[in-house]
Amino acid sequence: MFKKLLTALLVFSLVFVLAGCGSSGDTADGGNEAAAEPQEVVEWTFAHEEVQGSVQDRYAQKFKEEIEKLTDGAVKINIYPVGQLGDGANQVELLQNGAIQLGINNPGSVGTLVPETNIFSLHFLLPSDMDKAHELVNNSKAMDMLNEKYLKSNMKVLGWFPEGYQMWTGNKKITKPEDFEGFKIRTMASPVISESYKAYGADPTPIPYMEVYSSLQLNMIDGQVNPIFAIEEMKFYEVQDYMMLSNQAIFVGTFVANDMFWDSLSDERRAQVQEAADAATEYILGAQKDLNNTRLESIKENSDMEIIDLTAEQRAAFEEASQPVREFYVEKYGEDADKILKQLLKDVKAIQQ
Repeated sequence: MFKKLLTALLVFSLVFVLAGCGSSGDTADGGNEAAAEPQEVVEWTFAHEEVQGSVQDRYAQKFKEEIEKLTDGAVKINIYPVGQLGDGANQVELLQNGAIQLGINNPGSVGTLVPETNIFSLHFLLPSDMDKAHELVNNSKAMDMLNEKYLKSNMKVLGWFPEGYQMWTGNKKITKPEDFEGFKIRTMASPVISESYKAYGADPTPIPYMEVYSSLQLNMIDGQVNPIFAIEEMKFYEVQDYMMLSNQAIFVGTFVANDMFWDSLSDERRAQVQEAADAATEYILGAQKDLNNTRLESIKENSDMEIIDLTAEQRAAFEEASQPVREFYVEKYGEDADKILKQLLKDVKAIQQ
C-alpha cells in the first residue's frame, strides 16, 4: 500500500503548474500588441509530523506565508500534517525519494538514517533556558556537523528549532528514578530514547503517535512523554492522572528539503527559500513558548490532572541516572557521534557562561 502511495505522490509532486496567462492590448499610441509573459507557478509539497495548529504546523504555515510573499505567488506551498501522507517515518522516506520537496522531522523518525541526530534524545543535555537552547541549535558547530550527515541522506537542512521541553504523564506520580520501575512509557522508536528510560528502570514501548491516546485509555501503557502543547492537543490529559514538569529533554524539529530538489533551484530561489526558512525559525521561538504556556493553562482549566513541577534536587537525581546513556550513544554510533557530542557539550558550556 505504501508503494502505491509513493508512486502516486511521485506523479503528483514536483509538478510545474501554469497558473497565469498573458493578456495582450494596444499600446497607448496604437502600436504593436505586446503579449505579457505568463507567470509560471510551481507547487511544492510540505509534510510535517504533527496535527494542524501544532508547533510544526505553525512553522510550516509561516514558511508558506513568507515564501509565497517573497516569490510574488510564483511558489505555492501545500501543507500536509501527520497522517495525510503517512506517519513520520513514511514522510521521511517520501522526502528522501524526492516524492515531496519539504518536510519537518525529528530524531525519532530520522534516527535510523542520521543516527547521530539521536543526540537530542539524551536527557539533561541542552540548556534549561529555551532562548539559549534556540540560539544553540542555530549556531552550534555541532549542528554544522549534523547538517553534513543529513545531506548524505539526501536532506538539506534549512533550519533547526526547539519545540518545547518534554514532559512525562502517567497514571502515577514520577518524582524519582525508582518510580519508573516497571513503568510502561510510550516513546518514539529510538535506541537512545529506549536506553534513557531503561536507565530509570522503565519499560519503553514504541507506539505510533496517533495510537497513543487509545493505548493509554486501554491501559496498554502507563504513560507517555511529549511537549505540553502535544499533551493538550492530543488530549492525553483525559486518560492520565499526573503530568510531571520534568524538562529532561527538548523536542527538536528539523526543517529540510530534498537535496535534488534543492540543487534544481536557481540561486535566487534558494536565497528566497532560506530567507523564508530563517523567518519561520525566528518566529517559532515565541510561537512555541506561547503555545506551550497557553496549552498548560488549558490543561489546568479543563482537567483534574495533577501537575507536579519537579524540584532541582529531583531533576538532579534523574540527570545522574541518565549519564551512562551518553556512553551508550557514543558506543552505538561511533567516532563521529563522539565528536558531535563533545562539540555540543563544549557549545552548551560556552552559551551558558
